[in-house]
Amino acid sequence: MVLGPFAIPILRRLKFGQAIRDEGPEAHRKKSGTPTMGGAIFLTATVLTAIPLGSILLAEKRNIGLSDLFFLLFATLGYGILGFLDDYIKVVMKRNLGLTAKQKLLGQLFIGLVLFWVLWEVRVIGGTYKAISTIGVPGTDIHIALNWMYLPLLVVIMIAASNAVNLTDGLDGLAAGTAAIAYGAYAVIGMVQSNPNVVIFSVAVVGALLAFLVFNAHPAKVFMGDTGSLALGGGLAALAVITKTELLLPIIGGVFVIETLSVITQVGSVKLRGKRIFRMSPIHHHFELVGWSEWRVVTTFWMAGFLLAGLGIFLEVFLQ
Repeated sequence: MVLGPFAIPILRRLKFGQAIRDEGPEAHRKKSGTPTMGGAIFLTATVLTAIPLGSILLAEKRNIGLSDLFFLLFATLGYGILGFLDDYIKVVMKRNLGLTAKQKLLGQLFIGLVLFWVLWEVRVIGGTYKAISTIGVPGTDIHIALNWMYLPLLVVIMIAASNAVNLTDGLDGLAAGTAAIAYGAYAVIGMVQSNPNVVIFSVAVVGALLAFLVFNAHPAKVFMGDTGSLALGGGLAALAVITKTELLLPIIGGVFVIETLSVITQVGSVKLRGKRIFRMSPIHHHFELVGWSEWRVVTTFWMAGFLLAGLGIFLEVFLQ
């Protein structure tokens, strides 16, 4: 909340304004020029919070390392830098689509491979020495050893999560609020698993996002841009990996999954049948076009996020 009033005028003076796509809803035209790349605000707040708290924890409890925390920060900031490049190309170089799909995919793939290498070297998952290639089935005690197949799974999780949050970031406060809920769920899971690094990171992001919502809720004074949305998705994927809840992530982040599926089904239907399923995708635009106010869409999706996050916590905490 301290950073916002300083950073937003700077973004405005630098003319880092959002360009609204022609194919978007007509009502969004008035948002053109709103400062973007605001994800840098809450990412800065997260780093300035998480690292000092983690260092204090390490000083008090010397048997607790910070490898998990730095893994989470690396994943988040890595994808944040990729998103920053995308935003910079859109805003400064005036290429409305930013990085090409191939460039973005290669960047996401590279970060995923680096993260896998870090895991392989450190071999610390959820604060205990578990095999990094093992995944658990939600709500059961079943664990599956994937061995080398865990590498493509990790890469797919990282790419899917970052792109899913990116697709959700289409209405004022939608991605920020939904992500805050998902990160809050992982704070609870971190407490249950006695992993303070996960807790510190998660609550740092939640706090930063709630403060960011002061400026990002409708009518938004700043947008997070790909700088923020890709970073949030990367951080969620990293949390799933650290807590060994890879198969639980689609439930906790169910809103992001629904948004992504709406795009996939819409594109598939148009190509195969020549007909649309929704008036516009992602699905939040569909509800706008059927007459819902932007605030109603956002709050409804937040409620769905709360229910799905609660279900995820229930499966992890009470059915294990």
